[in-house]
Amino acid sequence: MDTMLAGRFHLESKKFAVEEVPIPVPGPGEVLIEVKAAGVCLSDVHLLDGSLVPLFATSDTVTVGHEVSGVIHTLGPDLKRGLPVGTRVTLEAGKTCGECAGCVRHGPCTRMLTAGIDYDGGWAEYVIAREDTLVPIPGGLPFDQAAIIPDAVSTPYAAVVATAGVRPAQSVGVWGVGGVGAHNVRLARLVGAAPIIAVDPLPGARERALVFGADLALDPATPDFADQVRAATGGRGLDFAFDCAGVPAVRDQAASVLGLGGSLILVGITPRPLTITEGLTFNYLQKQVRGHYGGFPESVSELVRLTAAGRLDLAPSITDHIPLKEAADAVHRLENKIGDPIRLILVP
Repeated sequence: MDTMLAGRFHLESKKFAVEEVPIPVPGPGEVLIEVKAAGVCLSDVHLLDGSLVPLFATSDTVTVGHEVSGVIHTLGPDLKRGLPVGTRVTLEAGKTCGECAGCVRHGPCTRMLTAGIDYDGGWAEYVIAREDTLVPIPGGLPFDQAAIIPDAVSTPYAAVVATAGVRPAQSVGVWGVGGVGAHNVRLARLVGAAPIIAVDPLPGARERALVFGADLALDPATPDFADQVRAATGGRGLDFAFDCAGVPAVRDQAASVLGLGGSLILVGITPRPLTITEGLTFNYLQKQVRGHYGGFPESVSELVRLTAAGRLDLAPSITDHIPLKEAADAVHRLENKIGDPIRLILVP
């Protein structure tokens, strides 16, 4: 067999379809991965609806999907790591372009390429991966859970431990308890944040937040919202507010309930302008706004170790398994929040 199924997005026509395409051949420094599981992310939905535009697209058609796990199927030439065929792996959700002078993976890069957006991702039976983006996973970690670690878990993980640097007993608010926000709540709990206040207009999402470790779950439209946040934090306000929704109104509300030196962490992405309507008190209380994007190279490997050690159980995050050929249906379910999914998994 020299062809495979792949979920392909045509950038010019904005059309998505699961098509039969040639199985790719790994080049120098690359391997071919047999995909076992691939997550469906809101970023995928935004790509398909046109609100997320690739900055560094390498072709006019791309295989979608940046949350991928599988096994090494075929080795390309000039490999350095020595990972054998059959190794179970998850893939980092992006890679450096490798073209900038002095480019290093752990340094800042203005041309970070995202899998499934800028280059072919894993909504397919097979996917090419550069060997430096492979993270081996233990036999006890199921493929579906391993697949969502890049992005769904690593994005809020890096936001909590690195961009924010949350310490035990610091107060945290999380706006939007979907695929990313639910894990933001769990990871804030893991590092000892207290109290953790989840904010979401959906009752089901608020209930989930409490199960995932939030101390309080609020509807953002509650008339006494700010009073409840102040009461929960002993009148101090929040140390950190995480916007996992990427909605301007969320950012404005979140900033308004920050305490002295509090920081708004922008986890959710949106092309719409950032607006903070608060006036002098924003300056007086020395509040901050910090941008955040994705995970860091070390995030995925650290999370694999945490799950392997039993510190993080991702089984409750898997909402359903869907055949790859029904990828369009999975996108529809996530876009319309049918069944209030955390993560839907495509299975080739």
